[in-house]
Amino acid sequence: MSTAPDASAAGSDTPNLDFAGTTPYEDYVQADVLTHLQHPLSDDPGEMVFLVTTQVMELWFTVIVHEWETASRALRRDDVRVAMDALKRSVRELEALNASWTPLAQLTPAQFNSYRSALGEGSGFQSAMYRRMEFLLGDKSASMLVPHRGAPRVHAELEKALHEPSLYDEVLRLLARRGLPVPAEVLERDLSQKYEPSQAVEEIWAQVYAGQDQNAELVRLGEALTDVAELVWRWRNDHLVATRRAMGSKTGTGGSAGVAWLEKRARKNVFPELWTARSHV
Repeated sequence: MSTAPDASAAGSDTPNLDFAGTTPYEDYVQADVLTHLQHPLSDDPGEMVFLVTTQVMELWFTVIVHEWETASRALRRDDVRVAMDALKRSVRELEALNASWTPLAQLTPAQFNSYRSALGEGSGFQSAMYRRMEFLLGDKSASMLVPHRGAPRVHAELEKALHEPSLYDEVLRLLARRGLPVPAEVLERDLSQKYEPSQAVEEIWAQVYAGQDQNAELVRLGEALTDVAELVWRWRNDHLVATRRAMGSKTGTGGSAGVAWLEKRARKNVFPELWTARSHV
């Protein structure tokens, strides 16, 4: 019988430090994998900050996609509570994602130029997980699959997401099942196309908000979606400001229009009728 102290015994303050292989923490988190994924291509020390921050953003994209897909599935089965929980978590995650700009927000042009060439033709718009976020928000575009043709698994996942209902599509279907007059052309639209605002949907949201007492659950859902939309808007604007500070109006990496392209993106509202309906309540 072993006489070694049992670290799990009640009252013990000595952690178990002896494991046969890797630690259970490492097995679960795979920290060793994560912390060895950084391979800077320049000698500039600032590149490490840029690289790690970008990788952190990718991880936040991944968890936010998970939350919005969870919310979409819950709405499909009329489980608004589970959908709301996922949306509320995603709000906190979007706040953390947006804070990722802080280490990059005050890059001077000279600092960015010191390792910009290491990016080559790499650009954030090529992020497959960010594209899945945009698709879930209803901003669909088949052309955005083109950069991923060389990665079959990624391309297949994006193609699937392109043809699936967005988070907002699932919300509108829920409104229709609740007896609200969502037009057939909205419910039966080509899901691979970008969502376009509908006056009829705007009127529905105005009706929902005007009858706040009778529609309390739908109002809470609308407000959770508005929180998401606001933080996505802030993300786009923070991206715009950081890029403008770092490179001015120069052409972006990957051949994008840089600041001009980001300015166009920043002007777009997510879940548009939730914003315009407020003028009619």
